[in-house]
Amino acid sequence: MKEEEEVVKKRFNFAKLLVFLLIAYIIGYNIYRVIKSPINNIYIENNKYLSDQEVIDIAGIRNYPSFILTFKYKIKNNLFKNKFIKSVKVNKNIGNILTISVEENTPLFIYNNKVVLSNGEQVDNNKYKLPSLVGNLNDDILFKFSEKYQNINDEIKFMISEIKYDPNNIDKERFLITMNDGNYVYVTLYKITAINEYLKILSKVNKKGILYLDSGNFFEEIN
Repeated sequence: MKEEEEVVKKRFNFAKLLVFLLIAYIIGYNIYRVIKSPINNIYIENNKYLSDQEVIDIAGIRNYPSFILTFKYKIKNNLFKNKFIKSVKVNKNIGNILTISVEENTPLFIYNNKVVLSNGEQVDNNKYKLPSLVGNLNDDILFKFSEKYQNINDEIKFMISEIKYDPNNIDKERFLITMNDGNYVYVTLYKITAINEYLKILSKVNKKGILYLDSGNFFEEIN
């Protein structure tokens, strides 16, 4: 006698499938929302010459893109394309907050209609009020002057209206600086920081004239 095999057919559980699909959808949707969640706030630090908006635009995050998909290295690469940027630090913080701290190449002066930056680069940008450097300087003198000029205090730099390369038979690194108060100052590169005492020296003289800081440290009154 043959045993009869009982074939049991299981019903397809449509309800369980719907629950599974619903859970998968909820999980997938929430993952999508997290990935697409935009940057909430952008903070720019230590910038002085580039505005916050300029830094944001150069970084390529003007439209506040996805926080997760915004990569630090891309922001840095974008910013380093700009000659005003010397170094960059990028931090991503809780709350979708992005902080960009920059160190700039400082604009020093205008030479041959170019803005000379602290790293020696020259750029086409005349929106800054800077003194003009005039005269025929070779590359070596220009580089040395750019380096030394950075040691002048900001307070004094703001008082300088023009710088003229004015070498003589004794010193090939001599400059005549025109101050916006009507005085003139002769300096040489190895003593250029002496101009940081300008206000102190002039307070004792209280006259208009020429201050010779290149040699002798004396004041000549202009009648």
